[in-house]
Amino acid sequence: MTPEAALVELLERVGARHGAAVIISDHELSAWPSAAVAAMKNQGLLAETRPATSAVCPGCERECVMPVRVLSDPGRRAEAFIVCDKRSDINRVPVPLGWLTQWQCSVDAVCEFVAHSMGVRRSVQRAASADLQNIGMVSGKKHSQMLCLRVGGPLELIAGSNALPLVDVIVYHDGAYSLDRARIRRLVDCASTADNRHTPSNARREARKQTTATMYASWRQEYRNLKLKQPGKSGTWYSQRIARMDIANGRDAETIRKQMTK
Repeated sequence: MTPEAALVELLERVGARHGAAVIISDHELSAWPSAAVAAMKNQGLLAETRPATSAVCPGCERECVMPVRVLSDPGRRAEAFIVCDKRSDINRVPVPLGWLTQWQCSVDAVCEFVAHSMGVRRSVQRAASADLQNIGMVSGKKHSQMLCLRVGGPLELIAGSNALPLVDVIVYHDGAYSLDRARIRRLVDCASTADNRHTPSNARREARKQTTATMYASWRQEYRNLKLKQPGKSGTWYSQRIARMDIANGRDAETIRKQMTK
């Protein structure tokens, strides 16, 4: 996974949540490029949130998601563990405390990132539509427009009647993320100032939906193929194999696992 692919993954999860914050465990982030994760934290895209109350049990190959108990006695280091009720030969399974650390990415954090990348003041005005968030006034060579973020699906930058997928303008350089300013300013210059300025192209949106649906379908088909060839493995085992294939398109194993069984 490249740093660009890591941020694309994060932004796609935010879009899939339709405005709700995305929660990611420290354990999952440990599989992402360390420089990318550091940049996300430093630039405010990831903020630490409440600890997890459940985790994947490391006690056996079944990798069940189980509640985590934490013992914290005065003068002693806190201990986290899972009590297994699935097998008679396993009882208490230690869990590293670091696995419980979680980070979140919110729509507001994404808007702040875009505003900072464009060098504009974040707007406090409400957008005209519930699925839009105002970012700020951006100036092109011809005129200025309110730049918005559409959050009711794949994240899109909206200026007037034009839309641009946010993931298409991500730039990573020297350990930091930014955006392709020139391309966004062209979006602003090409935008109409009509009242329907925040309406994205349905054709482009449907095309992206179809591309994503086709990718998910290929994961599900490969999952079925692997189950026939290697029966009895855990979902994580199968998703990790698919993540190494071209059909993964840079997505991580956890994202694939969530989609391949639907």
